[in-house]
This record gives sequence, C-alpha cells and structure tokens, in this order.
Amino acid sequence: MQSMFQRRASHRLADLAHRFPAVVILGPRQAGKTTLARLTFPGRPYLDCEDPRTAEFLRDDTGFALQQRERAGLIIDEAQAVPAVFSALRGLIDADRRRNGRFIVLGSAQPTLVRGVAESLAGRAAVLELGPLAACEARTGEAPLGWQDIWLKGGFPDAARGEFREWWESYLRLFLERDLPQFGVGADPVLMRRLMTMAAHAQGGLFNASQLSASLGVSYHTVQRYVDILEQTFLVRRLRPYFRNVGKRLVKAPKLYLRDTGLLHHLLNIRTIEELDGHPIRGASWETFVIEDVLRREAIAHPDSQAWFWRTAAGTEIDLVIERAGRRVAVEVKSGRGGSARALRGLRDALSDLDAYRAWIVDQAPGIERLDENIARGGFEDLLDGVPA
Repeated sequence: MQSMFQRRASHRLADLAHRFPAVVILGPRQAGKTTLARLTFPGRPYLDCEDPRTAEFLRDDTGFALQQRERAGLIIDEAQAVPAVFSALRGLIDADRRRNGRFIVLGSAQPTLVRGVAESLAGRAAVLELGPLAACEARTGEAPLGWQDIWLKGGFPDAARGEFREWWESYLRLFLERDLPQFGVGADPVLMRRLMTMAAHAQGGLFNASQLSASLGVSYHTVQRYVDILEQTFLVRRLRPYFRNVGKRLVKAPKLYLRDTGLLHHLLNIRTIEELDGHPIRGASWETFVIEDVLRREAIAHPDSQAWFWRTAAGTEIDLVIERAGRRVAVEVKSGRGGSARALRGLRDALSDLDAYRAWIVDQAPGIERLDENIARGGFEDLLDGVPA
C-alpha cells in the first residue's frame, strides 16, 4: 500500500501499541484510519466488519473467529458493525495480558465504540483520535498540497486531491442515507441536511437550539439530538466556553462549527479560493480552518490537552484557549494582519482573566514577531508545525 501523506499519528499509534494490548482509532469515515493502521503494521491480517461475509463469520463465534485470525496481531475495521467484538476482545486479551499491540480496532461511530471500550476494554485499550489531514501533513508525500488547498477543500485525503464538491456530495448522501441507519440512529436525511446548511451559514456562532428549531419547524429536543449525532460522528464541534470566576459576565453557550472547511464550502456552494475571498463567510471559514488545524495536531502531540473559547458579555473574546498540564495558551485568529493596538489591549485583558501565560495571533501574513512580553503574531504558514507553548 502506498501512502499519499505522512501522518503524525503513525508514531503515536506505534507507541500506544507498544504499551497496550489494544488500540482503538476513532475518527470520521475516509479520514485515513485504515491506511494509517495498515501502513504502521504492514502485513498484519485485516478484518472489515462491514463486509457481509466477514460479519457473518464473526457473529457465528466471535471469540473463536478472532483467535483463529490473530497470530501476529489483527486490524479490525468498523468494529461497531459487530458489537460482540468488544467482549470477545476482552477475553482474548485477558488470556494473555503480557502481549501488547495485538489488536488495532478502527471505527467511525464514536458513541458505540466508546461505549464498547468503556464496558469491555477498560484498562486494556488506548484510544487515538484521527482527524482529517492537518496542513503540515498535506505538504508531505509524492504530491504535496499547500495549506490553501486544505483550507478550500478540507482535510479528507480524497477530497483534497480531487474535485472536493463531488466528493462531499457523495459523502453526505452515504452518511445520511446509509451510515446513520447502520449506526442505529433515526434521523430524517432531508432535515439533517437542512440543519447542516443552516449551521454553515451561522458558522462559528453561538449555538442556539431554540432558534434553529423555530427555523426548521421541529422541536428543540430534535435539534439537540441531531447536533449530538453530528458531534459524535465528528462532523461538527461544539466548542465550549471557558469559565473562570473573574467578576465578569461570561458567555455560557457553546460555539458551533462544521469541523471541516471542505464540508462548509460545499454546503455554501463555494468552489474556488476566489469565490471564498469574496464571500461573507470568509472570516468564519478562516477561523474554523486555523482552529481545526491546531486541534488536529494537538490531539496527536498533546492528547490530554483541552480546548475552549473565551468571551465576556462586554465583547472581549479569544477564539481558542488550549490548556496543557494546567497551563493555558490563548490563540486569536485574524483573516487580515493581526496586532492592532486595540486587539493587543483586549488580549492583555484576556490573558489576565484567563491566567494564561502566552497568546498567539495567527493570521495570513508572513513571519513571526513578538508584540510584547507575552503576545506574539505568526503567519499560519510559519506555524505549520504547531503553535509553540
């Protein structure tokens, strides 16, 4: 199998397999989970639980079937399709706890998989979340892509390499009409599509389920359930506000993002960078792109970190707050050049309120410059390897 891109998660996957009997890789469909597993462990037997013959073979006697296939390790793809896999894995692992890295389990339905891990594989499996390509990964391989390509088309490898709108239309149809029923989720495909389109028009805004439900003509609880489904299948992110008692009124509602800008642009009928540059969504799209790119890298380099945003009722806002080992870094995203005197005043106030030790302004201008003792500005291309701590 030939790799198009070098994924940073490969080293972490190998390390986790060295330390745990099983590793569960979670992420959206087509993000590259299977490629990552098979390239990290070449030659290892592979089972696709969504293949009807494989699923039937596994259901007859799951434990025996896995034991017969697992000699030097096993990759099990879309494991949520055969829930009995989890309890069978527990028995096989417990029969020989000294062997690590035996099972690499992949899945796109986070609720089912996490439940299976929690109930059957607690203490036996590590979890690795794999998102779409980060911009630093897209520039690797035989046909590297620039960050502008990933901004426009999104980070799903097949979309980034080709006609992204055709790819996304096919992806959405399969997701809504096939995947959700397979996951045991009852959702009206037409209503779900309308909700996603409305979320695209309000990208990065505060999540208001009551307002969305009134526009869609459905109940508040239906909107909440549908957004839960989209979040659990990695298509949307509810970024929660950071709370700290600083004597100021703080925004309490989460912000809602479609996580991949390729999906965002497809739903808004944006085809080119030129169309994006002239579209009202450009600022929100750039904010999404930077936040998601940072968090894709963060999930691999600092898997225990947490992310929020910060906004006071008076309007002071930080787009992204990252906490690593109890220390906070503030990231402010600007589509134009950042670093105005007004922005710096707001950042200084926010740093004090957050008890954050550093702030970065990320924009599209080249170079990195320090603006004061705790605040720096950097162009996105200059920060491709990560926002420094």
